[in-house]
Amino acid sequence: MHYKKLLTLFFFIAYSSCTSVSVKNEIRIIEKETFSNKGFTLVYSNILYDEKIVSNKLQERELIIFQRNLKKNTQVKISNILNNKSLIVKVGKKTKYPLFNNSVISARIAKELDINLDEPYVEIIAIPENSLFIAKKAKTFDEEKNVANKVPVNDISIDNLNDTQKVSIKSTPKTKFSYTIKIADFFFEDTAVSMIKRIKSETNQSGKIKKISDKKYRVYLGPYTNINSLQKSYNSINILEFDNIEIIKND
Repeated sequence: MHYKKLLTLFFFIAYSSCTSVSVKNEIRIIEKETFSNKGFTLVYSNILYDEKIVSNKLQERELIIFQRNLKKNTQVKISNILNNKSLIVKVGKKTKYPLFNNSVISARIAKELDINLDEPYVEIIAIPENSLFIAKKAKTFDEEKNVANKVPVNDISIDNLNDTQKVSIKSTPKTKFSYTIKIADFFFEDTAVSMIKRIKSETNQSGKIKKISDKKYRVYLGPYTNINSLQKSYNSINILEFDNIEIIKND
C-alpha cells in the first residue's frame, strides 16, 4: 500500500517538473492591454479600388478607416505622429489592402490630420466602448457633422503617376527619415534570440535585440533611411505571421 502511494507521489512530482519546464520555455510575447499600432497609412482614391489594391470603396468625406486587425464600428483614435493632430473615427468593413500599410484613410481624414504623403506616419489606438473620452468626442462630431459634411476637400488632390498613387497636400516641415521594424517584445532573452534565428533562416534578414527592461526584450529590424528599403524588409517578414508588427520612428 505504501509502495503504491510512493509511486503515485513520484509520478506527480515528475509530471509537475515537466509542466513547469514547459511553461518556462514557451514563447511569451508581451501584448498590449488595448490594440495600438504605428505605421504608414494609405490615403484612399478610386484608382486604388479600380486597380484592386484596395478591395472596398471609401467616400472622401467619411470619418472611417479600414484596419485589418479591428472589427467594424470599432472606435479608434488616429494620430498624425509627426504633428500630434488626431481624430476619433470608426473602423469600416473588412477590407484587403497592402500589407505594408496599417490602415486606409479617407481624403477628409488626410486633410484634417495634415498627412504628408512622403511620410504618412500614424498611430491607431482602439478605444473601449465605455470610454468617457469617446462620449465627449462623439458629441462634438454630432454638432459639427452637418457643417463639416458640406465643406469640400479643396486642399487635397489625387493623381495616378507611373502606377503610383500621389496625393498633394499642404506642405509640412520635413523630418529625418529613420525607422525600425518592431517584430515583438518578449519576456525572456532566450526566446528573443530564438526569434532572431528564425528571422534569419526564413527571411535572410538580420534582426537585433534591444533590452527594454529585465522582463522585456525587443526584436527589431533596421534602421531604414528610405521608404523603399523599409517596405521591402517589412513585406519580407510577413511570412512570420505576426498580427501586429509595428513601424517605429527613431529619435
